[in-house]
Amino acid sequence: MIIKNPRFEISAVKPSQYPNNNLPQIVLVGKSNVGKSSFINTMLNRKKLARTSSEPGKTRQINFYNIDDIFYFVDLPGYGYSKMSKQEQIKVGNFIEEYLATCQKISLIVFLIDIRHSPTSNDKLMYDYIIHTNSPCLVIANKADKIAITKVDEAVYNLQSALNPLKDLTFLPFSAERKIYNDAVWDFISDYIQA
Repeated sequence: MIIKNPRFEISAVKPSQYPNNNLPQIVLVGKSNVGKSSFINTMLNRKKLARTSSEPGKTRQINFYNIDDIFYFVDLPGYGYSKMSKQEQIKVGNFIEEYLATCQKISLIVFLIDIRHSPTSNDKLMYDYIIHTNSPCLVIANKADKIAITKVDEAVYNLQSALNPLKDLTFLPFSAERKIYNDAVWDFISDYIQA
């Protein structure tokens, strides 16, 4: 996909702040520091559209990125970040749940997990939520550059076996460093943008 003018549009913490149009929304979920912002930048071939940080827990609001007035990438705060106060964790958790439960324009959930590690208990909770709500979902096994290229397929298979034994979701590798995986991800997402 050729992207001409992607832009950050708004940060939101409640429904009245969500963009008021009918563009489909591709929503990114995953634990803190799993690489959601880097995923956006890599897919759009931009270096700094989505702010990245080596420090987890930087995203504290729902960030909407307008992609050529065709669709949104929606970056949700990561879960499992322990340095956030309990009160703040509850607050962030509540507005994430409200968004996922009430937004009618979610076309696809892109669920990022770290290819190097077994799914965490929080990953399993997110997976259960996605399955329970019957949401369309693509699982991204991110940070594939951190393992040998010959081991990527096996690692993806093992993650799917651990998280999705029925194998009824699509799992794809991804890397902000190795751009070889971008096309397969775009091919999958494009169906949900058109729909």
